[in-house]
Amino acid sequence: MRSVLEFLFLSVIVVFSSSCNIDEEITTSLPPKINLDSPTGIYTVKQGCEVIIAPGYESAEGATYSWTMDGRLVGNEPSLTFMREECGEYFILLTVTTNYGSDSEEIRVDVVELETPIVSIAGNKRQTVAIGTEVVLNATVRDSSLETSVVWAVNGVTVQSDKELSYTFEATAVGNYKITVTAENEDGEHSDSVEIEVLRAEDMPFVWEFSRTTYHSVVGRKLRIKPSVVSNTEGVAYTWAVGDKEAVAGDASYVFTADAAGDYSITATATTTKGDEQITLTHTFAVTIYEEGAYYRPMSGASKANWSEVYDYTPAPGQFINELKTGGFDGTQTTMEAAIAYAEERLTQENWVSLGGFGGYIVVGFDHSIDNSGDYDLAILGNSFSGSSEPGIVWVMQDENGNGEPDDTWYELAGSETGKENTVQEYSVTYYRPTGTMMAVQWVDNLGNSGEIDYLKQFHRQDYYYPLWIEEDSYTLTGTCLEARNYDASGNGSYWVNDKYDWGYVDNYSPIDRLTDEENAEGGINVNHFKISNAIDCDGEPIELDYIDFVKVQCAVNAKSGWLGELSTEVCGFYDYNMTK
Repeated sequence: MRSVLEFLFLSVIVVFSSSCNIDEEITTSLPPKINLDSPTGIYTVKQGCEVIIAPGYESAEGATYSWTMDGRLVGNEPSLTFMREECGEYFILLTVTTNYGSDSEEIRVDVVELETPIVSIAGNKRQTVAIGTEVVLNATVRDSSLETSVVWAVNGVTVQSDKELSYTFEATAVGNYKITVTAENEDGEHSDSVEIEVLRAEDMPFVWEFSRTTYHSVVGRKLRIKPSVVSNTEGVAYTWAVGDKEAVAGDASYVFTADAAGDYSITATATTTKGDEQITLTHTFAVTIYEEGAYYRPMSGASKANWSEVYDYTPAPGQFINELKTGGFDGTQTTMEAAIAYAEERLTQENWVSLGGFGGYIVVGFDHSIDNSGDYDLAILGNSFSGSSEPGIVWVMQDENGNGEPDDTWYELAGSETGKENTVQEYSVTYYRPTGTMMAVQWVDNLGNSGEIDYLKQFHRQDYYYPLWIEEDSYTLTGTCLEARNYDASGNGSYWVNDKYDWGYVDNYSPIDRLTDEENAEGGINVNHFKISNAIDCDGEPIELDYIDFVKVQCAVNAKSGWLGELSTEVCGFYDYNMTK
């Protein structure tokens, strides 16, 4: 009996030694528990800014705290203040320890870029205009989720602060003016500016410049010598002289035709008066004329129908330029040589190469001259399908001087839109490098219009649509522009149609020159066919070419289809159709 009582007494002692009675309740000590103040365990903060991570804790009286990152202690308090300048993902282990145990949680901190509102003004940064001129300036601001203000100032004085991205400067007095646009939000501000010099009309400089002084052509063909820059031509008299012949009156450009092969010297003179001063500008051009067919390259047993070399790849900015996934770029295309290698690799696989927006082009050659059969001679591969035509114009060239390079005269192949009222010959667009990443590319044309190649961040994430291998901050592309046929078929912007043209264009769902009734519903390879006999000269007149050596395709529209972005010709290959008939 005694042994049983001793056992019960000892048991009571053990119970009381491991528990305590507080207000008649028995409690047991528990290990600590972490309750994160983020349900996902992920915290987001902008670079250079602080985030305070302050979890809740249970059973943590007398606890010690350890915050470690990459094995290093970064904090020992219940909360952690975290800040980094570099964007990226940071993983932090939080451990809480007491005498009764410990608890741990891994936390991820995403440090993201500040949404600083990068702003850019389209056009030349230095301009000279006459009194009375109105200069329309258009700005672009990089997309941001933050409320952003836009302020325009002239020589430091605010002139417009209503968030408008366009400002019209009126040149009412002679002087120098700095027009600045500033975009600002809670993450910072950014400015861009244009300097404008205003002169009296009589003091405006006369500019008449040419990009080259040597030319060559073929007997009997028109050669146009055209200035690259000309301005303030009112009251200017031009004369042109061939060799020792008497100079004849003309205009800023000159069309020369030679009856015989040989070397010719052409002298051009422009004369004008500015106030009491007479200004005379003179240019001399060396022209070599060759016989037709002098460098014809006949086919041999080794000749291939397929293209043999890419000589130039200069696209306009576009959503697939520099694109690392679908576009096939890898970020190393920072030189023309690398860009050409990229295009050659894609075309070898009959994969598409994008020409970007209006004017973007590619030039290829063959291992033989392609004869003019009077019928279809060329086949060029694209990826058009019903409702998706992005027309490219075809230009052809003979190797007139026999040096194996495409440095001779380009002749356009006429198509169904040639000569129509809304088709614009010698249309030029200048594209400007964005001032920040993931921004639209601004452009202005030679008709006084301006616009943007939109950045479509819902589809692509490359930093720039502006080609990485273009070193200049702006570049100009010139060609023939067709009237756009794209339209919103839904009426609400959800379904766009890029309608077809009758014939004569690459990447076009033509009912005529595709030479097939297949629908190409999957958007695969689709072939358009072309006749060398459709070549026209600089005046739009038919020209007889017995053969050609080089082919250029140029994106022929300047348009965009809502959320689909810019219209951009794609090419997948070239071949001599005569060899496959």
